[in-house]
Amino acid sequence: MKEKFINSVIILLVGGLLTKLLGMFIKIMMSRLIGTEGLGLYMMVLPTFSLFIGIGQFGLPTALSKLVAEKRKNNIKLFFSILPITLFVNLLLIISIIVIAPVLANNLLHDPRCYLPILAIAVVIPFTSLSSICRSYFFGKEKMMPHVISNLLEDIVRLILMIVGIPFFLPKGLEYAVCYIILSNVISEGASILVLFLFLPKKIQLKKEDLIPKKDYMKESLSIGIPNTTGRLLGSIGYFLEPILLTTTLLALGYSSKFITTEYGILSGYVMPLLLLPSFFTMAISQALLPVVSREYTRGNYTFVIRKIKQAILYSLAIGIPVTIFFVIFPEFPLKLIYHTSEGISYMRFLAPVCLFQYIQSPLSSCLDAMGKSRDAMVATTIGVVIRSIFLVLLSLLNIGLWGLIIAISLNVFAVTFYSLKKVRSYLTI
Repeated sequence: MKEKFINSVIILLVGGLLTKLLGMFIKIMMSRLIGTEGLGLYMMVLPTFSLFIGIGQFGLPTALSKLVAEKRKNNIKLFFSILPITLFVNLLLIISIIVIAPVLANNLLHDPRCYLPILAIAVVIPFTSLSSICRSYFFGKEKMMPHVISNLLEDIVRLILMIVGIPFFLPKGLEYAVCYIILSNVISEGASILVLFLFLPKKIQLKKEDLIPKKDYMKESLSIGIPNTTGRLLGSIGYFLEPILLTTTLLALGYSSKFITTEYGILSGYVMPLLLLPSFFTMAISQALLPVVSREYTRGNYTFVIRKIKQAILYSLAIGIPVTIFFVIFPEFPLKLIYHTSEGISYMRFLAPVCLFQYIQSPLSSCLDAMGKSRDAMVATTIGVVIRSIFLVLLSLLNIGLWGLIIAISLNVFAVTFYSLKKVRSYLTI
């Protein structure tokens, strides 16, 4: 069991590193192809994208992974019980996006150029939802290689599509280029889904009764998925509201729309991706941890669960502390090396120590989900969103530019991490 867990972590770690490097290269190419203003426009739409992706998944990938890991149900019937829920939720979201896109772009984001990219999100959602469900099956089976290969192919396809397509759409306007970037996810996610299907067992025999959703399977999946998706939804809503609150407040104080878009692009497009670079390590730990903790917690093997959680936190800090020290002392080096800019140095130096707490947040949240305590993860997210939103507005009123947002982000990270740690301790008495 221990060897299998370590192998899973290593596979996810190597795959996560390669994916992260590809993701960074994609961001570099994007920033160079569409410029700082284009990147800012993309980052303005991205919270909306994340919000609807979170709703579209409805927490069902986590539910499927957990139930598969527990080995109590027929996996084929479980998959086809979850699939119709996903399709129904996705259909409602597509209709909703089409209806509210003009309001989001013109009245909330205050930039008509966001309209087409928001519409593009509606096309992408079904593909990302199906891809996530397929991946979660393999997570539950503790087979990490399909996930790694599909992710790598997805990023490679996305990179090729960006290099080929952006120069064609950019002369038509930034909004067309950003719209194309979002729509490219259809092809990349489609390629990922095909790869995942290739890894399915060859001896699977589908029977007619397997395709009929089981009510008890659906009910149990929703009992896990609803709290999980509510937490993710609240987090996505906070992320979605972030540029809206920021833009509205700073515009009222006299800041120009261009200044807000540019500075937000620097923070979200340059600084945060660099600071969260080590997250591929903690994500690998979290993904490998979920099926193991789920299975052993169900069996009452709390000693094993405690040991794995401690290991996860220790490993996260082992990689996070050196990275934090490097970013605090040499913030200009990675910015110039990767983005050929020195903008965002002060932001990076301030946020680097804060992200050290972010690195251990993911394993804690994953453990709460694995133990069936998604409601606590939801409460943690709610606390973080409320703190972040309130302090974003209050601090921005002090006329300190983007620093109101940066301090609000920091308070959010502290609150969520410490609350999650407290709840995990209370269930296992670590």
